[in-house]
Amino acid sequence: MSALGPDFVRLDGVTRLFPGGGGVADLSIAVPCGGFTVLLGPSGCGKSTTLRLIAGLETPDRGRVEIGGRDVTALAPSARGLSVVFQSYALFPHLSVEENIVFGLKVRRVPRAERGRKLAEALALTGLDGLGARRPAQLSGGQRQRVALARAIVADHPLCLMDEPLSNLDAKLRHAVRQDIRALQRRLGMTVIYVTHDQTEAMGMADQVILMRDGRVEQQGAPAALYERPASLFAAGFVGTPPMTLLPAALVPLPPPPGHAPARLVAGVRAEALCLAAPSAGLLPATVEASEFLGAETFVYLRLAGGAQNGAQVIARLPGRNEPAPGAAVSLGWDPAATHWFERDSGRRVPDEPFPDLPATAADPVARAAV
Repeated sequence: MSALGPDFVRLDGVTRLFPGGGGVADLSIAVPCGGFTVLLGPSGCGKSTTLRLIAGLETPDRGRVEIGGRDVTALAPSARGLSVVFQSYALFPHLSVEENIVFGLKVRRVPRAERGRKLAEALALTGLDGLGARRPAQLSGGQRQRVALARAIVADHPLCLMDEPLSNLDAKLRHAVRQDIRALQRRLGMTVIYVTHDQTEAMGMADQVILMRDGRVEQQGAPAALYERPASLFAAGFVGTPPMTLLPAALVPLPPPPGHAPARLVAGVRAEALCLAAPSAGLLPATVEASEFLGAETFVYLRLAGGAQNGAQVIARLPGRNEPAPGAAVSLGWDPAATHWFERDSGRRVPDEPFPDLPATAADPVARAAV
């Protein structure tokens, strides 16, 4: 039982492999009723295949797909009680906005009066009032995506699947439509499963993120959990902008967790946890390469000096305007409690334990200093 509600969609041991490679293997996931679940991962990780298996557009080699407590593994897409919003919008170019929205209702022979009522509600919900007579070619990308959303709304299904629906929009439109989708989902109480490779969409929209890799689930949980406690080196490097800095533990001036040899560990630090200071013994020496002032924050790009990671780039995320001169020699430090530890060979996270007492110079966060 999820905090959002009981599981509405379940995949149990589902496998679908393709002759040329790719697919999913022994995949088991649960999607809570009324929630917004995002399938996140790089290209080829299996997220779109998972969506197609739920939709009935792919048939599993083995395993079971359930929707609303029903086994739908062998059912056609039309019998599964769901809507799909595609990346390409899939609008009929020769039909008007209104005709595109109610097309499915006509096919299902929904009475004219009910079609009109549902159409009016969908146009109002998606901000398309006054555009019903236009053809898709007369609309902006954001408006076309709203037509696709309106078509999903009028279908009145409890489950909506979305396959990278914003990838054809520019950054400003993506942000606006993202908020529209989330607001509509909450207002209508739909269960949404949303596929994206964009972690900004995932972190900003989801109640639950399912991070996938090579056809399997790498980590599953609330967006904050994936960011604050990544379960693996892959999760640490994929979730977060910029990605987490990962260093051999032997290079880090901190003792490893009890019972672990430094040679077998990797230490991770988020960009916002890094502090810059004047060169100092016992800290990581680095050279400033460049800075990016972004208004509320500055990204500082640094190159580590010496040791096994000579030449590795590190990105520090500093508040406000903080632009050290390129070529400046600095030291990097951070609060030891902000360190994430991972097993080098397996890539899995080392269970968190209280950090041991350290000398004051190492235990205190390094104060930012002029460099």
